[in-house]
Amino acid sequence: MSSTHNSGLKKTVCVRICVIFNPTARGEKARHFRRHLDLIGGDCALKQTAAAGGARPLAAEAIGEGFDTIVAAGGDGTLNEVLNGMGDVPDGFSRARLGVLPLGTVNVFAKELGMPTGLKPAWRVLLAGKEKRIDLPTVECITPRGRERRYFAQLAGTGLDARAIELADYELKKKLGPLAYVWAGILAMRDPPSRVTATNGTKSATGELALVGNGRFYGGKYQLHAAADLDDGLLDVCVFPKTNWRTLLRCAGVFVAGWKLPAGIAITFRAERFTVTSEARTPLEVDGENIGHLPATFSLQRRGLRVVVP
Repeated sequence: MSSTHNSGLKKTVCVRICVIFNPTARGEKARHFRRHLDLIGGDCALKQTAAAGGARPLAAEAIGEGFDTIVAAGGDGTLNEVLNGMGDVPDGFSRARLGVLPLGTVNVFAKELGMPTGLKPAWRVLLAGKEKRIDLPTVECITPRGRERRYFAQLAGTGLDARAIELADYELKKKLGPLAYVWAGILAMRDPPSRVTATNGTKSATGELALVGNGRFYGGKYQLHAAADLDDGLLDVCVFPKTNWRTLLRCAGVFVAGWKLPAGIAITFRAERFTVTSEARTPLEVDGENIGHLPATFSLQRRGLRVVVP
């Protein structure tokens, strides 16, 4: 479903911003957005998804209709759908730029960009249209449809991380926010751990959890990849040899107080291209959504994505 508002503009004027939103989205931020649609209605077109995964074709449709700013109104999952919809269009990333209206539980990528959390200030940022080029990561992995390529904006994970996402409860996310994923991680520790190996050809690391970052933050404003930069041409890989209670307790300060990772708790390296493999069937997530399983090949396009920033 889509609708275009011109709020006094002449019909011959082309509306350039398209906002993609899930009208069935739950949570206070989504309800607040619905109550204030008139705030943005005069400045954009609004396309509403009808089902899970619906943001992807709507983003591709919007580029075909000539919109040059595609705004993902939702969480990191909606963001990832919109990003991949833009990638489905030939030259989609040169024809349009990505905007984010953070309405989800965690909104890691919005935090990385420095987007305001309030609807009105975030919308003012999008209207101002300041643009930055950042790196565009991709991963090829095994999905139910075979081997596929998927774009992601902020992060990817496999092992305990992806299993925790499977177990994350919506009601708990509403109450605890990002800490709900910590609890889901504790539940995931009951399962036998997978062993995953990440290698860039010159350096390898094996462990029970591998996290890949385009930016610094993971699971909120937790600086897992403290040296990462969105436009440095490299992805940051962090492999934890063990995901036991000792590891969790040592990392507690990262999640509670925002400290950096304790020294020696993980093996890290940076690469433009690398692979992650496992002998067991091991799930893989990107931007907080499980998409398939290993083996996976990661790469990036240097400054291949245009984004709207404060």
